[in-house]
Amino acid sequence: MAIRNGGTAGARSQGRRLADSHAMSVVARVGLCARGAINVLVGVLAVRIGLGAGSGDEADRSGAVRTIGEQPFGRFLLWALVVGLAAMALWRLSEAVFGSSVPGGDKWTRRLGSLVLAVFYAVISIGVVQTVLVGGSSGSRSGNETSKEYTARVLEWPGGRFLVGGVGAVLVIVGVVMAVRAVMRKFEEDLQTGDMSPRTRRVVALLGIVGGVACGAAAAVAGLFILLAAVKFDPSKAKGLDETLRSFADTPAGPVLLIAAAIGFLLFGLYSFCEARWHKTPERSDPPAR
Repeated sequence: MAIRNGGTAGARSQGRRLADSHAMSVVARVGLCARGAINVLVGVLAVRIGLGAGSGDEADRSGAVRTIGEQPFGRFLLWALVVGLAAMALWRLSEAVFGSSVPGGDKWTRRLGSLVLAVFYAVISIGVVQTVLVGGSSGSRSGNETSKEYTARVLEWPGGRFLVGGVGAVLVIVGVVMAVRAVMRKFEEDLQTGDMSPRTRRVVALLGIVGGVACGAAAAVAGLFILLAAVKFDPSKAKGLDETLRSFADTPAGPVLLIAAAIGFLLFGLYSFCEARWHKTPERSDPPAR
């Protein structure tokens, strides 16, 4: 038993060293750049829709992938995006299994969140591979159609109504937590703020706060639509990111709210690039700015 426990402890120690290695830090930075590229494109597409110049655009990840593919050397860029998204999934998986070196990185809530993100980015990465290789559903169908189809399938399961409602409730909670953490500047715990000038620190904080609140609000609203689909037993009520953002234009604020949310996604994308630049490595533990 002692040998077995010692072997388990050794494996965990080796795994933790790998998670805290320079190589994994590079993986994290690559993944953050991929996240930044997607969010910047989603923001740009949503701004075009808000201004009435992109009614045929889709302000979601499917639209972003399609836009990348239409550029010169689009196939090469999509493969680069696949690598970045896979890197993001791998980094989050390492955090889920071994924890992270930031304060509170070993808490089960943070590990669970990292696991969810690992699955999320792995699924997106597989979808982009389908787009590149066989023109899969990720490239030809919108996120709105996919959301409705999956919701309809799950609603047909025994207890599917409660499962869909649970997913919607979780998404609402995640969105609220994301927005609150952004306002509290919790994201600075992951940054080497000591390497920034005071002006740079203020700019990065602004990007993180506004971008985090915008993404959190969009996630929460999307969750509410999924909850509505469960309550009314109507999959058509579920909305992808594109329809969720477009729904902002139906409020009394009109396109202004949509454009504001779009700018928020754009800023979150820029923050992702900043996080890639100043991502905190295990050997760096300077405290966040006050």
